[in-house]
Amino acid sequence: MKKLLLLLGLLPGLIAVAQTTFPVNGVADPRSGSFALTNATIVKDPSTTIQNATLVIREGKIVSVGSGNIPPDAVVIDCKGKYIYPSLIDIYSDYGIAQRTVDLAFDYGRPQQFNSATKGAYNWNQAIKSEVNAADLFSTDDAKAQPLREMGFGTVLVHEKDGIARGTGLVATLSAKKENLAIIKERAAAFYSFKKGSSKQSYPTSMMGAVALLRQNYLDAQWYKTRPPKEGVNKTLEAWNALQSLPQIFETTDKWSGLRADGIGDEFGVQYIIKGGGDEYQRIREVAATKAPYIVSLNFPDAQKVEDPADARFIAWSDLAHWELAPTNPAAFEKAKIPFALTAADLKDTKAFWPNLRKAIQNGLSERAALEALTKTPASLLNIADKVGSLEPGYLANFLVTTGNLFAEKTSILENWIQGERYDINAKNSTELKGQYALAITEGNTVTQYQLEVKSNTLATVKTKEALTTKFSVDGSLVSISFSLKPTTKVIGTGQKDSVFENRQAGELVRLSGVNYGSSWQGVGANERGAPVSWVATLTTAAAVTKDSSRQTFVKPEAQMVYPFSIYGTAGLPQQETILIKNATVWTNEAGGRQEQTDVLVKAGKIAQVGKSLSAAGARVIDGTGKHLTPGIIDEHSHIATFSINEGAQSVTSEVRIGDNLNPDDINIYRQLSGGVTTSQILHGSANTIGGQSQLIKLRWGADAEGLKFKGADPFIKFALGENVKRTASTLGNNRYPDTRMGVYEVLNDAFQRAREYEKAKRSGDKTVRRDLELDALVEILDRKRFITCHSYVQSEILGLINVAEKYGFKVNTFTHILEGYKVADRIKQHGANVSTFSDWWAYKNEVKDAIPYNAALMHQLGLNVCINSDDAEMARRLNQEAAKTIRYGGVSEEDAFKMVTLNPAKALHIDNRVGSIKAGKDADLVLWSDNPLSIYARALYTLVDGAVYFDRQKDSGNQEHRAAERNRLIQKMLSAAKGGAPVVPAKPTAQVVLHCEDHEQADGVLAADAFEF
Repeated sequence: MKKLLLLLGLLPGLIAVAQTTFPVNGVADPRSGSFALTNATIVKDPSTTIQNATLVIREGKIVSVGSGNIPPDAVVIDCKGKYIYPSLIDIYSDYGIAQRTVDLAFDYGRPQQFNSATKGAYNWNQAIKSEVNAADLFSTDDAKAQPLREMGFGTVLVHEKDGIARGTGLVATLSAKKENLAIIKERAAAFYSFKKGSSKQSYPTSMMGAVALLRQNYLDAQWYKTRPPKEGVNKTLEAWNALQSLPQIFETTDKWSGLRADGIGDEFGVQYIIKGGGDEYQRIREVAATKAPYIVSLNFPDAQKVEDPADARFIAWSDLAHWELAPTNPAAFEKAKIPFALTAADLKDTKAFWPNLRKAIQNGLSERAALEALTKTPASLLNIADKVGSLEPGYLANFLVTTGNLFAEKTSILENWIQGERYDINAKNSTELKGQYALAITEGNTVTQYQLEVKSNTLATVKTKEALTTKFSVDGSLVSISFSLKPTTKVIGTGQKDSVFENRQAGELVRLSGVNYGSSWQGVGANERGAPVSWVATLTTAAAVTKDSSRQTFVKPEAQMVYPFSIYGTAGLPQQETILIKNATVWTNEAGGRQEQTDVLVKAGKIAQVGKSLSAAGARVIDGTGKHLTPGIIDEHSHIATFSINEGAQSVTSEVRIGDNLNPDDINIYRQLSGGVTTSQILHGSANTIGGQSQLIKLRWGADAEGLKFKGADPFIKFALGENVKRTASTLGNNRYPDTRMGVYEVLNDAFQRAREYEKAKRSGDKTVRRDLELDALVEILDRKRFITCHSYVQSEILGLINVAEKYGFKVNTFTHILEGYKVADRIKQHGANVSTFSDWWAYKNEVKDAIPYNAALMHQLGLNVCINSDDAEMARRLNQEAAKTIRYGGVSEEDAFKMVTLNPAKALHIDNRVGSIKAGKDADLVLWSDNPLSIYARALYTLVDGAVYFDRQKDSGNQEHRAAERNRLIQKMLSAAKGGAPVVPAKPTAQVVLHCEDHEQADGVLAADAFEF
């Protein structure tokens, strides 16, 4: 049995096996590479730990674990006091693949790229790259592998992080072997995201466009399997179909995009593994409901520099609280019993991995779950649990040797063995290097004992009864010791410093070299006579470790989970109550009109009774004396609560859906509740002739995206005419058709002609017809199952769209903006459209120069159903005052004016059977005002949605002191963390993107819910 370790310089060759496919430049090295690591505490997997055990490996694989026989040719390594763990697995790495430069910016002013720049028989959109195979791009890189090995990783899943569909990823080890030997699974997973990556093709420009593109590609791939021969070859779709049997991994950036991705998977029968954004703890119940495994990052936000109050005031509570609570994210997954793997992805500095992992453990993550998330779970998700992830016979010899419990703060990873190759990790800086060692030198059967005191990597002393002159060094794992057994002879008269070795004869020195294995060193050498010896140095007393005074003390997070994650959030969603509002002036919007000193009873989310002297046992009574009760305000034209509002890359984008990118954290939901708004139609912008599908929402502050949606309402879609569509403001050249107003009508005619032909082909029973999401929406319009809201200004365009609609047999449901509506009100009435306008906007661009503030009143007098809309997040919470302007401009009655923001938009949106008036049986969407709701002094005191109080002004005012105290607590904690040595970054104001019709911003991730809250 080989009892002695070879020198470090020889170790890389120990397991080299002859490779018949590669020529050997030199002499072949057939050594078997058999090792036996003895006397270790072996953690086979998160559930199994074996004390005083032996791990035997040969030719890069595990032979036995436990108490098996040690092969006679094995190199024995004594691991007494050491632990052995499976090497870690990172399921979301970019190791070995050069990442493309990403240009996410999209400029509406520059010419657009409509077609893919990818050459060959590939997909029409170059952000869909299913044909990309990571194995064609992968190359081993020892310099980049080293920091990952130092973190404890031995295996990684890598892919090219570029595009919406990214092709395949491969599993490779972090060994220094050639690519063909490092790759252990070539096609391990398929990857997706909502990011275009390096694609400069214009489409998609928005989150909802990315969703639509993915949905269409799923449909196209299904169609491609049975396509007609005339359709030709599409290598991208071929690859897409071939990848569907692999694990499907979807990268997201926040909790909402994770849920959004899962929705796509549900639609097409795919269960994604979701790479999360780090804030899933904020909606962990919804995350758990997806049944999706997650990849959880340990990239936690740094403290911000908040000494200057002017900087601190622009950081939202949500960002401050996320800094405190982000380390609880992994524990939230464990507690919710969601399968998850941990990743080092997103870390700016790999040195933060272990501190952040230990921070997660301090915040509730169990050590067992942490180990499972770094070994067993990723191996299982990738179907490689028969190769890595635990220590079993036949598995790859991927394991760590540590000084103790892997998760203990003082533990060091000494070695990382990958495919049987040993990589020194912490030999130079092992915490066990300093101290007293028992040095035993063996010559034949004679053993001589010494003491060895090690003070540093370059300073040590060998002792018998007295200290001997010693030369000592450690270089990586190579230990070199030389010492003299005779009195020191000094060099005299040289004028140089004394040297203890210069006048020694070769035979007077004991020379030892070997390998450092932490607390046990072994090697060979020569004694003072030049005879060969073997030696072992064993740690007897470790040097005292000086505590780092800068180490931070863990302080349990105090921030409370609220819904939504905003300083205006609440611990739970408001619940429906039985509420009796007494003695109010009730604006019924019904035949009874405005009723004085009237009661309204609310039960189970509905208006139960309207009358006088009502009573209800157990009801919450709200005194309405001197106050006004109205239906909730309905905004027919809004752009709040979304991550993107325009998909403007093409003239027709009817396939995109606002409902695919709702942002329930938008502070404007709460602000508008404070202004009495309870329902909003969230419209696509006006960048194209036929825009995306609208989403009607109720302002249920705290609900998720699905919870916001107004269930059972008719579907709508946004059209647009005029300057925005033809790109009048484009400064760098508009190459997107149309360029003129008359071109807009050709786009409309072409779209509906294509829709007619498509509908005819589908109804003919032709099985080869490709389903087209764009045309599906247009067919719904033709079938009067989807309804149009059209952005419009100029009378000629209004008439033109009416003509197109009547030509194809559908009706324009609502003309919105309609600032020249007063000119053609009779024709609009004949067509049967509703109108929704601004109260007094004009002169902000050329096509509104004929706008007048009497527009709404004139159209109302002619008998049109007139709505006043906002198209603006700030104006929406003052729509009561906007409606009041029609009294000043046109003499509209108070009740008719208020109907323009309540009952009239309810009629326009086909929901007047549920909201818009106060009538028994309707939804209890109500507002109690302090004054006449058309007065500038009126304030919403209570806003109810479905019989639940979503805004309570008194409670809101009472919470201001608590909110200020909570912000201050977090700021003080951040200051304390910075003082204690935590990483600090410059203060970053929380951004809030407020979207309008003409905007094309897309927020990638979570928008601030409460920026500028004070």
